[in-house]
Parts: sequence; C-alpha cells; structure tokens
Amino acid sequence: MNISKCLLSVIPLITATLCGGVTYAQTPSPAVGRSNQVGYFTQWGVYSGNTVKKVLEDSGAAANLTHLNYAFGDVTEQGVCASLDPWADWQKPTAAADSVDGTGDADTQALKGNFEELRELKAKHPDLKVLISLGGWTKSKWFSDAVLTPASRIKLARSCVSLFVRGNLPGDAGQGLAAGIFDGIDVDWEYPGTEGNAGNIVRREDSRNYTLFLAEMRRQLDAVRPGLLLTAATSAAAAKAAKLELGNIGRSLDFINVMAYDFHGGWEAQGPTNFHSALRQDPASPGTLAEHALNVSDVVDFYVAGGFPKAKLNIGLPYYGTGWKGVPNVNNGLYQLAASALGSKGYRDLEALGYSKFRDPVTGQMWIYNGDEFWAYEDAQSAAAKAAWVKAQGLGGVMVWSLETDSADGALTNAIAQALK
Repeated sequence: MNISKCLLSVIPLITATLCGGVTYAQTPSPAVGRSNQVGYFTQWGVYSGNTVKKVLEDSGAAANLTHLNYAFGDVTEQGVCASLDPWADWQKPTAAADSVDGTGDADTQALKGNFEELRELKAKHPDLKVLISLGGWTKSKWFSDAVLTPASRIKLARSCVSLFVRGNLPGDAGQGLAAGIFDGIDVDWEYPGTEGNAGNIVRREDSRNYTLFLAEMRRQLDAVRPGLLLTAATSAAAAKAAKLELGNIGRSLDFINVMAYDFHGGWEAQGPTNFHSALRQDPASPGTLAEHALNVSDVVDFYVAGGFPKAKLNIGLPYYGTGWKGVPNVNNGLYQLAASALGSKGYRDLEALGYSKFRDPVTGQMWIYNGDEFWAYEDAQSAAAKAAWVKAQGLGGVMVWSLETDSADGALTNAIAQALK
C-alpha cells in the first residue's frame, strides 16, 4: 500500500499511526525566523591544527552558525553507533592555547578532546545546536544491514541515542559523561538504495527501511526530550534522491541538507571544465540532459515536487573547488577539454593562488583561470548570492562542507550569514 495515501496527523509532535502499523512523530515545519546556517566540522582536523577553537571560535564561525554537524560517527558491522576515533573525540588532551575556554585539559580530566571543546563552545554560544553526523562517504557500508528489520532499527537508534545524546561513553566511568553536548543526530547515509562508496551494501528495501529508521530515531529522540533534532544529508542527483520517500521522511526530519555540489569533478579527467555547484542551468554547457539538471534550482524543484517541505530544505554549499590543468585559453577556460584533472582544493588555498576571476551570470558561479589551470569554486560574493537566493525561495537555509577550508577570518561563513539575515 502507498503510505502517502494514509491518513496523517497534522498536530506537531503528536504521533500518528499509518498503514502498515508504523508510528511516526510529527515534526513541525520550522517557524518563520532566522534561516538555518549549518556547518560541518571534521573530527580529524585536530591532527592538522584545525581545532574547534581555530575553526569555530577564532574565525567567528560559531557566532554565525545556527547548527554545527560534527563529522563523523560510525555505524558498525554490528549495527550500532560508535566513535570513529575515541582519542580525538574525548581522550586527547587539549593544550590551553588550543582550548576554547583558555584553560586546557588536565591529564586526569575525564572528558577531553573535541567533545570537551564542543561543550566549551556551546557555553559561549548557547543558541548553537550541535549534532553528531553518522556515516558519510566512507562509513555508510553497514547502514543497509543496520536498518533491515524492526529489531535492528530499534537497536541502532537506541545505541546512537545512548552514546551521543545521553553521553554514555564506553566504560563505567563514561556513563553520562558526554551528556548535553549533542542536540541531535544527522544521518549521512550515502546512499539508501543506490551505489555510493565501493563495498557499500545496497538493497531494494533500503528506501522503505530508511523511512522506517528515521521514524524510529525520531520516536527515541522524542522519548528523551522533545526538541532534540533529527536531520539528514542527501544527494542532489535525481537518480539517488528518487530512492528516498520524500513525501514521508519530512515527517520525521527537522530538515535535510542537500549536498548540492560535486556536479562535476576529477572523475571527468579530461573535462570539459565545468561548475560543480551551479545555481542555475546553462543551456550552453556541455553534457546530457541529466547533467544539465545538476543545478541547485532544478534540485530544489525535484525535492519539492517529491513532497519534501521547502521550509525544511537546506542547500549545501562547498568550501572547496574542483580544477583541471592543460586547459586551452578559450572562453577563459570554461567548458573546455583539459589534459588532466587537478582534484579539489579548499577555498582559502584557491584564493591564495591569485588567478584572474570570472563570473557567469547564467549559472551564478565563478571560476579562476591562469591560461592553463581552471578552478571552479565559491567565493564570498557568489556564496552570498546563493544564500540570498535560498532565502528568497523560502527554503530552510544553507549547509556548508566544510568549515576548516574557510579563511582564517571566516569570510565565506560571514558572507552567508549576512545574506541570510
């Protein structure tokens, strides 16, 4: 039976039983007010000096963000949530110079590492909501197994809530130790019902089971405390997004972060050069009809047509660019064949190159070119324009991947914040 045809409760946070015996908790659309500004912070950044203090406090990012996603937590072969790196998460002492509150961690301190720094960050920014993000590109292998049955879905949700929301870290001394750090859970399964990283388990049933898992996670979060957040990162590609029950998952989720980037990149080794996060379609660009549909405007139309609420839709914006070399000096390098791909590079490193900038009014994107190398990325001007477009469309807001590649003074994050006001 088509679940979308079942009678649904419209009363926020009241459960409604649907056909098939599934109980959902209804989450309301966000109230009119400040747009969402979501940023991902990577757990492993601490090993290269990208600490919570440097990336979030010193840059001013924390004062601009509404939500911070800590990437990543793991979903294991045993079907439970786990830390990917306990040392970085809560065991590594932070020196005073790298500490948000300036005191540093004592060796005997029970909670250290990134978790303690996030706790200190929230003390300075009490309106900032922090979520643990589960999975990601390299850790989505076991999601399909973990959500396969009602019992496994209950088990996975219970373990995630226990570890990250209730803060029950491994060991007797860790019970409740990290409570209050995370305000919810972000599910970054890449991707239900379709291919992602090599080796991922994929089933036809993933689409339904994903919906059911979100409903179970919503139920367990509400049992702890109404107001805890449940979000998801999803694909901008129509073929992947079509595997989601868009008309149903919005009932469990507070919002979705659509990864509206990587439309083009290094896998196209000889190009043609192109934008990897275009706002609008350019009829003059090379590619198939499906490739032309890879633009933010068409992605939004697809999600809304599928039944996902506009007000719960955040658009992902990249803090990095994609490039090619051996690009002929025609059309300032745009839409040209190349000798090879250059991969990706962060915003602050691209700005430091000092190459000539060009802007495309059709797609709303910018690029740099030096007669040989072509790089497409977002700068403060294009990021602000995209954020202003998101607000004008009545969407939920903007998500960014990832904060450590912004400039030291948070130029991109600040530009987005100003545009979303």
